[in-house]
Amino acid sequence: MRFISVFTHNSGNRLPTEAEMASMGKLIREGMEAGWLIECEGVTFGTNGFRVHKAASGEVTVTDGPFAETNEVLGGYALLNASSKEEAAQYTRRFLENVVEGTWETYQLFEMPAGEGE
Repeated sequence: MRFISVFTHNSGNRLPTEAEMASMGKLIREGMEAGWLIECEGVTFGTNGFRVHKAASGEVTVTDGPFAETNEVLGGYALLNASSKEEAAQYTRRFLENVVEGTWETYQLFEMPAGEGE
């Protein structure tokens, strides 16, 4: 099963230290080599984003961040390969060991059954 894990943090948080980046880099390398980590990226401190929204009327709008209505910003994501929700939670917990504060939300990705959608 594949999972996506999204990291959010308080927008007032500081950037990670060199030691924290080295620790996270080590975890990423280990996860890639072991096969449970498919992909992982940080986001440019999360405040430089934009939203694209489509209303029921069909109108599409683009709004630049930062977004004042939220006190958390996106910090990064990871694509995980795990045999269960519990295993995915264990991998996600390992990421939390490398940050000062924040939240990883993890969701199972939908996978089309073999032979369907072709």
